[in-house]
Amino acid sequence: MELFRVSVLGLLLTSAFIANAGKINSPACVYPAIYNFGDSNSDTGGIAAAFYPPVLPCGQTYFHRPVGRASDGRLVIDFIAGHLGLPYLSPYLDSIGSNYRHGANFATGGATIMRPNESWFENGVSPFCLEIQVEHYTQFKDKTAYLYKAKNKSFKKMLPSPQEFSKALFIVDIGQNDVAAVLRKSSFELQRAALPNIASQFTAQVQNLYQRGARTFWIHNTGPIGCLPVATVKVQDPVPGYLDEHGCVQNQNEIAIEFNRLLKNEIVELRLKLSEARIIHVDMYRAKHEIITNAKNQGFEDPFKICCGHHGIGYDVWCGNKANLNGSEVFAGSCANPSKVISWDGVHYSEAANRWIANHIVNGSFSDPPIPISRACHKA
Repeated sequence: MELFRVSVLGLLLTSAFIANAGKINSPACVYPAIYNFGDSNSDTGGIAAAFYPPVLPCGQTYFHRPVGRASDGRLVIDFIAGHLGLPYLSPYLDSIGSNYRHGANFATGGATIMRPNESWFENGVSPFCLEIQVEHYTQFKDKTAYLYKAKNKSFKKMLPSPQEFSKALFIVDIGQNDVAAVLRKSSFELQRAALPNIASQFTAQVQNLYQRGARTFWIHNTGPIGCLPVATVKVQDPVPGYLDEHGCVQNQNEIAIEFNRLLKNEIVELRLKLSEARIIHVDMYRAKHEIITNAKNQGFEDPFKICCGHHGIGYDVWCGNKANLNGSEVFAGSCANPSKVISWDGVHYSEAANRWIANHIVNGSFSDPPIPISRACHKA
């Protein structure tokens, strides 16, 4: 009996290996466009267009000016686009100078999966939750089809062909702000109880995109929120067990891990429901946790160092802002060498960290199934 079990397991593993090897050796996908949905981790200027733009030193490293990204330079989505030979995505909400021929970015900083019951002005929560971002995509797709039918040639250089939507890559990277909102609840039990509905709403919007013609999905789970320097910098004399062995807030990461577990289960079920979909689940938590916990081995300094901003007990001076501290005016400028720092502003990652993360996820190392992004379009 034991021999039979081992034989069956070996057969299953061999079949899985052959299936994945077939994908890896298959021709590279030619994505005509990328459509991205998410929060500030992938927002290339949406919330800046809707509200207030960031100021220097944001954008200083690569663009040499603020360009609506919460970083000193490029984001993971920028490196993904470059890896696939596509231009950086224009934000859907930006009406000036945008070109959507090869995709659009519907992400906005502060966005959540759930409908928000908070304000941008109170807690920095975007009104453009995932549901609204999918609605924006629907309008974008419908208006593009209308303009093509009207044979409006002036728009064709700036918009995708209607036939290309189903061949595009759809990236979803959202959930960090939902986890942060959950952590504001009073007890660990209430926090855990809120997670299943959030994961369910996430996959409901993936289904909505599928119903609107999307077929290839590259889905990121949420990162180790308890390792963000803005969460650790205010910790004083923690009780045993509050911080883990790496210095991260343990219960915050436990909530993120539980959300990711639920999301992965939802995705497994989703693959069974959506017969024509190709869904790659990317363990962004593990990728980000690896760079943070092995910072020095990867060429970075203290992973909890904040490059731009001043934060401590009772005060926060966010990147690019001025404030009066202890009778003196201080400006939250950039550190001397952002390329050696993981955290740009205490919440978001530096360009150097984003490059490291992108380089380690595009090859499929953190994916389920372990397929490179360049071959994610192929059905198992």
